[in-house]
Amino acid sequence: MTEEEDGPPNKELYALLHISPEASDEEIRKAYRQWAQIYHPDKYQAPHMKDIATENFQRICEAYEILCDDNKRQIYDIYGMEGLTSGLELGPNLNKAQEIKEELERLKRRKEEEKTSAHLRPSGTIHASMSLPHFLHGDGFMRGMAMRSDVQSQISKKNTLAIAGNLEVNGNAGGGAATAVFRHQLSSVSSIEFLASAGLHALVGVHSTRHLSLHSTATIAFAMSLRDGSLNLTNTWTRQLSETASGNIQLGLGPESSISVGWQKKAKTMSASGEVKLGTGSFGASAHYNHRFSSKSHGRIGGKVGSTNLELEVGGGRKISRFSTVRMMYSIGIQGIFWRFELHRGGQKLIVPILLTRHLNPVFATGALVVPTSLYFILKKFVFKPYYLKREKQKALENMEKTSEKVKESRAAAEKAQQLLQNVANRKKARQLERDGLVITKALYGSSKALKKINEPAEVNEDESASQIIDVTLPLNFLVNDSGQLKLHEGVKKSGIMGFCDPCPGEAKQLYVEYTCGHGRYEVVVDDFGELILPQEVHRV
Repeated sequence: MTEEEDGPPNKELYALLHISPEASDEEIRKAYRQWAQIYHPDKYQAPHMKDIATENFQRICEAYEILCDDNKRQIYDIYGMEGLTSGLELGPNLNKAQEIKEELERLKRRKEEEKTSAHLRPSGTIHASMSLPHFLHGDGFMRGMAMRSDVQSQISKKNTLAIAGNLEVNGNAGGGAATAVFRHQLSSVSSIEFLASAGLHALVGVHSTRHLSLHSTATIAFAMSLRDGSLNLTNTWTRQLSETASGNIQLGLGPESSISVGWQKKAKTMSASGEVKLGTGSFGASAHYNHRFSSKSHGRIGGKVGSTNLELEVGGGRKISRFSTVRMMYSIGIQGIFWRFELHRGGQKLIVPILLTRHLNPVFATGALVVPTSLYFILKKFVFKPYYLKREKQKALENMEKTSEKVKESRAAAEKAQQLLQNVANRKKARQLERDGLVITKALYGSSKALKKINEPAEVNEDESASQIIDVTLPLNFLVNDSGQLKLHEGVKKSGIMGFCDPCPGEAKQLYVEYTCGHGRYEVVVDDFGELILPQEVHRV
């Protein structure tokens, strides 16, 4: 997935005028007047300079025309330039910006609903249980298999239908079931589901959910078994405890009544969950913790303890493509020692637990953990990592070839824009030098990887790195204000700033800045959409 798909919308027009996306009308007009003084064609006599000024002045005028019009600005903020050029029919009565925003959102929702209605959303799981002891005794390697598949479809704006089926075989026993669930959205805060299942666990039921407040949700479910007529009633209350954490309490009444308390926490680099359950015939507790080491790999540790279970599991997973993730887990408990392999692709899962032994031998248990872990790290270092690095490099080269003409044109436009900024930028720099104020001594914008390696020429091709970076020292000196400060606004992609360009489309980008202020030397690296305020003491070298 490219940076453009992951990041915020590209607010290029705001970058062009060097204003915040929340800028007022007066701030927009002020910025336009300042830039117009620099780029107005009448200020230049030389033909080539007049041509450069005309080209950039037209860009400034277009940005101003869009951002000073409330209607156009609303469309641009939601959909970017594509929204302005797509010819959306908003209707003659939409005069207010809020009305346009609501209409655009309605059209967007309708398109999404049409898209959802036209496509079913299938998912499925294959669970293949294997046993090494059975294999060694000549009883075969496979212990059992279970398969589940379901399809969900949005049949109308408020109605959803899901159909599922599952088959399970374990030794000489087996069974299956088919389930249908119809969900109706009663209002914006409540919904109801009707459930019917035929097969081994035949039942009918109803499930209702209601949002009690912005942070609280309550559900009640009623189910009746068609085999013995037993009834089950379940109440669940969920509460958002913070921006990243939630808790729930569930009460179940029936043949096996129980009460459980659970919680979940999900942050940028970690997620955790836990539950304590007390029943009429059993009790148990479980917890899991996941840590994300990078955008592609994660580790996991979990455990279960109770009247019928005692287990500890550790492992991890890695994303091998945009839609696929593999995971390997090691577990040890009263049921034995297991390896579990998982493949997740889209909505499909393949889970293969392998029973290694039912005897908790310390030597075997240690070997079952250490051997595959060591093998993984050896393969990662000498096989997988070199392969992925080679593949990423090949993709980068292909992308560079594909976008080379576009990048060449963008670089030329940025160089022309810098020519017009040069005189003013030099005057500002000289004025700041006289005051011992803020002076940008070096500024590079481009590929994050290239910036990290730019000072290591022995490890990287210097020409290749240079092609993914643009020198933006001059435009940043131009943007330093009379008070000796520089601010780049958050949420605005920096390639849109006058004198900048995108030297590596599709790649993650950063801005590296070295500057002086007073008698100190400073440096800072900021992400493409991050805010930058200079000077700051935390940047001191």
